Amino acid sequence: MSFGLSHRVLAIALILALAGTAAAQTQPAATPADQAATIQAEQDAAWEAARKVVQRGPVDIPLIDQGSLALPEGYAFVPKQESARLLRASGNSASPTLIGLVFPLSDENWSASIDYTQEGYIRDDDAKDWNADELLTTLKDGTESENQDRIARGFPPLAVTGWIEVPQYDAATHRLVWSAKVVEKDNPQDQGTANYKTYALGREGYFGLNLVASTATIEGDKTYARELLNSISYSPGKRYEDFTEGTDKVAEYGLAALVAGVAAKKLGLIAIIGAFVLKFAKVFVIGFGVFGVALARLFRRKPRDGGVA
Repeated sequence: MSFGLSHRVLAIALILALAGTAAAQTQPAATPADQAATIQAEQDAAWEAARKVVQRGPVDIPLIDQGSLALPEGYAFVPKQESARLLRASGNSASPTLIGLVFPLSDENWSASIDYTQEGYIRDDDAKDWNADELLTTLKDGTESENQDRIARGFPPLAVTGWIEVPQYDAATHRLVWSAKVVEKDNPQDQGTANYKTYALGREGYFGLNLVASTATIEGDKTYARELLNSISYSPGKRYEDFTEGTDKVAEYGLAALVAGVAAKKLGLIAIIGAFVLKFAKVFVIGFGVFGVALARLFRRKPRDGGVA
């Protein structure tokens, strides 16, 4: 029995497919050195892409449709797309709320992420009588409840050991600041990671600025977080005081949840990455990612011939 043309094509395709499968089966597995080279190549490419679009202060940077960041001199900003690539190249993921990353144009070992969460107007009534000890207990419990999931994903369990800075809310400016120390639960050698979190409330949601640093340097580094927070402003109509009762959406949670509720779910990966990075003296963690000092040095390069550095 003879094959028609279509049958011959299928037969040839099957032979080629089987040959390809056999070749794949005999292909040696990638060595650790090969994997390291691949990772390094992607990191180099991500850093270079970020360097091409980086903005250096002083400059006003639009923050989506909500406001702007008056980036001070001495800081660099990387937009969302390139920031997300940097995060992925470092083995992490980027939050869908990410706006961009900020780096110092110096050798200070910190970096910060800027996010915007549009969940509605956050009522701040509970800030008048919240109890810092109770908030810390809730934060600890929330972190503990996430540990089984962390263990299942191959990460060490964590523990919140205390406040680095007790939650403070400025009702006049609608700014919230707090910081907690997080350590690997079963690692007595872990010195901990400092999560310095700041928020600027608006009519439709809030900007979150998260700086993660070594506990050894956080006292000095937190001044940068506060400076950046004060550099964020909302556009007219988007400000907290522009809220219209009965018309605008109100968030399902209050201000305390930004400390002990929403935060408990986000601290884990931040702290784990921070502990890993600090252990190997690579800085820094940007809420979800890891970068080296070399990145900041790339950003400090001056443009040539009037182009982008």
